[in-house]
Amino acid sequence: MAVRFGDTIQVHYTGTLKDGSVFDSSREAEPIQFTVGDGSILPAFDKEVRGMEVGDTKTFQIPAEDAYGVYNETFVKTVPRSIVPEGVVLEEGMPVLVGETEEDAIQFFVKEMTEDSVVLDGNHPLAGEDLTFAIEVMAIVKQSPSVL
Repeated sequence: MAVRFGDTIQVHYTGTLKDGSVFDSSREAEPIQFTVGDGSILPAFDKEVRGMEVGDTKTFQIPAEDAYGVYNETFVKTVPRSIVPEGVVLEEGMPVLVGETEEDAIQFFVKEMTEDSVVLDGNHPLAGEDLTFAIEVMAIVKQSPSVL
């Protein structure tokens, strides 16, 4: 039976970058589970699983613009180190929320630090990267109702 819109499925995957380095994989853990078409996964990934059957494998590429977007330099901001609250320890690569309240906070990543400033990057860590996924459909946990 082929995977279709509305099915809840389990998939093992390994995601790699152009240079072959692995950025994420479920192979050492449980497969990911999601409902096809619910928006919880990259739309291009979601589209690729449709029509596959349990046990099928596939390798496909998702260009940056269809993954986490192109890298945008305007999302990089340099702020004075003095605005970092006392006692907060920052490390390069760590995520930080910036905003007046939790509701309006935006996630940035610490890109660089000097004695006087912190460079914050609002791009997703994989922005600008073309992604390659090797996937295997492990199970159809719940089938969607038939569409007439």
